[in-house]
Amino acid sequence: MPEAVIVAAARTPIGRAVKGSLREMRPDELAAAAVRATVEKVPGLQPSEIDDLMLGCAMPGGEAGYNLGRVVAVMNGWDEVPGTTVTRYCASSIQTTRMAFHAIKSGEGDVFVSAGVEAVSRHFKGSSDELPDTKNPRFDEAMARTTRTAETNETWHDPREDGLAPDIYIQMGQTAENVATLRGLRREDLDHFSVRSQNLTEKSIREGFWAREITPITSPDGTVVVADDCPRPGTTYETVSQLKPAFREGGVVTAANCCPLNDGAAAVVIMSDTKAEQLGVRPLARIVSTGVSALSPELMGLGPVEATNRALDRAGMTIADIDLVEINEAFAAQVIASYEELGIDLDRLNVNGGAIALGHPYGMTGARLQGTMLNSLDFHDKTTGLITLCVGGGQGMALILERI
Repeated sequence: MPEAVIVAAARTPIGRAVKGSLREMRPDELAAAAVRATVEKVPGLQPSEIDDLMLGCAMPGGEAGYNLGRVVAVMNGWDEVPGTTVTRYCASSIQTTRMAFHAIKSGEGDVFVSAGVEAVSRHFKGSSDELPDTKNPRFDEAMARTTRTAETNETWHDPREDGLAPDIYIQMGQTAENVATLRGLRREDLDHFSVRSQNLTEKSIREGFWAREITPITSPDGTVVVADDCPRPGTTYETVSQLKPAFREGGVVTAANCCPLNDGAAAVVIMSDTKAEQLGVRPLARIVSTGVSALSPELMGLGPVEATNRALDRAGMTIADIDLVEINEAFAAQVIASYEELGIDLDRLNVNGGAIALGHPYGMTGARLQGTMLNSLDFHDKTTGLITLCVGGGQGMALILERI
């Protein structure tokens, strides 16, 4: 049975949504640039050899519509390359990697591009009041319950205990508040973790870590963007502790201890080991296993726990076998709750910083984390890496890589 190996990775810088450096970039332009840069890193690979271009996007509508994966292939001049667009919200471009992994293991292809994009700046044009309400009314009471809990700062408890449906449309910040309540996390815990993320990111920028994985991109006004917009050098606990709660009166989640809104794109090229050998391409890592899981949408942040356990079980590994871990920092509350339950040591976790500092362009993040993990395993001379995310709607996803 062939092995699936990653042979190249690249990403754009991450822009701050609405007012950042990539705000005028369409999602198809961002994705096309990231995919092209990644494929160009593979010596001898002809676009005609790509079996499929699979692109993750959390919100594939508007400018990100019309099957963005295929649009990107044609924009790059690859008329012969099929394309598809996939959404699993924050894990969309882990899902596309999982699809490539499965296709290679089953013998149904040798070369795949797994990519992801999100241009939050371009999600909505005009007033949101003009957008139709597309939510299913059977969840009206669940949404009203979430609103009451937020307004009154009631202690959250699982609605299924009362035989009630959870809120499938719940705002992500409210899920972070629920996780903090369930796990007894203090505001201080979250703020200290957010400072850690900013400080580690700042240190890694100085060391040249992040520049190793960024492909510069030219914005429509001709500006060449070479670095991420959002990191805040010099962040201190004293500064972030002054911010007010963002989602719930008296709550613990603030703008400082969660990720910002962002724009960006990333991609990886995945091959069978036999194809890589044929082309004389050195694999960067082997895909070992994946896991996906689900739980109440109102506790979305705990998704990494079961997904990670499933990926570890399939790999025949324990968390002690993992050298480095990347848990996507959507919210400090969910990262803390997840790493504590999984028994992950902080000295192995997000050692270069994370999305609280960098940002989280939803569809991009899965592919970005893969590139970051490859970069990190090489930079720190480690072997095994775990990537895991919580996913909107109450899911988790995990991916284990082994550096070659």
